[in-house]
Amino acid sequence: MLAPRRQRELEKNMAVQKSRRTPATRGMRRSHDKLKRPAVSVDPTSGETHLRHRVSPDGFYRGNQVIVPPEVPDDDE
Repeated sequence: MLAPRRQRELEKNMAVQKSRRTPATRGMRRSHDKLKRPAVSVDPTSGETHLRHRVSPDGFYRGNQVIVPPEVPDDDE
């Protein structure tokens, strides 16, 4: 327990709410906290799904191949 003088000093500097927040106010504040699904598109050429405005994993963007994927050497030797 704090001494009365120390308690008064802390009350001057600490933020103390005037009244309790209602459940309705709490809900209104939280109404914008939900997560949104990522915007996903389907490439018209390959049918691959990818994030909007980004190159698909196989190198296509808006129907054009913009990145040539490196060839993987065969390990059939």
